[in-house]
Amino acid sequence: MKINIDEAGLENIKKWFADYVDTFKKGDPEIQENIELKEEHTYRVCKEILTIGKKLGLKDDELRLAEIIALLHDVGRFEQYARYRTFNDSKSVNHAGLGIEIILRNGVLGNLDSRIQALVVKAIGYHNQVSLPADEAGTYLFYSRLLRDADKLDIWKVVTDYYHRKGGKRNYGLELELPDTPGVSTEVLDDIRKKRTVNMKNILNLNDFKLLQMSWIFDINFKPSLDIIKERHYLEKIRAVLPQSEEIDDLFPSV
Repeated sequence: MKINIDEAGLENIKKWFADYVDTFKKGDPEIQENIELKEEHTYRVCKEILTIGKKLGLKDDELRLAEIIALLHDVGRFEQYARYRTFNDSKSVNHAGLGIEIILRNGVLGNLDSRIQALVVKAIGYHNQVSLPADEAGTYLFYSRLLRDADKLDIWKVVTDYYHRKGGKRNYGLELELPDTPGVSTEVLDDIRKKRTVNMKNILNLNDFKLLQMSWIFDINFKPSLDIIKERHYLEKIRAVLPQSEEIDDLFPSV
């Protein structure tokens, strides 16, 4: 697939995104805090995807495409939180699907080639799925994998900073309103023993959620991403805030 995206096309989408997010910056301080959390996350995912893309040797047009995908991947989060006061898709709406509706309704991709539009939409739709479809076209899978890696890198930053904060109140939105109770779920342990990403349906408490975040390591696609994870010690930082348990130690023996 030939990719042709100029700087002006990218800048137009950046301006739309900034203007759109600004419409949610008002009213309740709790909403404001979480809107800003997702806005900052989005901009960092853009940086992460460019870092990975450059290390993989992507050309300028390919990097601009990657940045557009990263910029729009969580656009559904803002309306989701404003409407439902949660980031938990199971308690509200699939934020990826909502994001696609918003993008299409506003004609955000209207100046791009139709094949590029389809690629952006598919990458956004796939980014929060447990796994990618094996029968998808190679270019679509590549950019979907690129986004999934970049997204995980920054979510790890957000949650590890949060888990290791000194003082401060709990952010229940970031914790998906999960109870901070003892123990871990058998189904979560089974998923990790089979070296697969934990199924969100098996998450019952905050410990399960932390183990889900550790299990993302099984869904990292590119070596530059793995190198960054090791440099930043993300898995070790999450392990440090889980219960001391041989059962958990056995799941990640190198952490």
